[in-house]
Amino acid sequence: AAAPARSMSTPHLKLQDRFFKKTILRLIPERVHPNHVTITRFILTPFVVCLVLEQHYGWGIAAFLFLAFTDVLDGVMARVYDKITPWGKIYDPVADKLLIGSLVGILVIQHLSAQLAVAIIGIEMLFIALGWWWVSSGIEVQANRWGKIKMVLQVVGVTMLLIGLATGFEGFLDVSAKTFYLALVFAIISLFTNGV
Repeated sequence: AAAPARSMSTPHLKLQDRFFKKTILRLIPERVHPNHVTITRFILTPFVVCLVLEQHYGWGIAAFLFLAFTDVLDGVMARVYDKITPWGKIYDPVADKLLIGSLVGILVIQHLSAQLAVAIIGIEMLFIALGWWWVSSGIEVQANRWGKIKMVLQVVGVTMLLIGLATGFEGFLDVSAKTFYLALVFAIISLFTNGV
């Protein structure tokens, strides 16, 4: 199917969209679509996992934050260029869950709590299953504010955990655990509001 027509005057742009439009998006070739960015996140996630497994935490932090940034970037591109697609609505959150779930499965189980890791991964798998069911039932599915807060908290949790492992300072691990528990609260709220 042909890509939707580009529209530079999309009326529902957020403040961050306008900022990105005037700065970062100017550096990205027009042939790069939001779904390309999402696919890149899928492809590069195993490399981040390998860095963490090899305990290259400094590079791991940088690579993880870059991929987390691409989650913001593909959403901004989709809104600014009016290229929101059904594929993107489904697979953008799946890419996020793969990134977070992979690192949680490696790090949280080993350094924080197996129960916490199971809770995080379990609710993310529930999001994916319900997302497919909602879509097949014709229910509108998209990221809502609660899901976005949850994602930000998960990114902070993973980052704090990686910094703690890189520096050996256990205080970062405590902050990471508390952040993950808070993320679970917002995940539950998002779940009950048809968010992903």
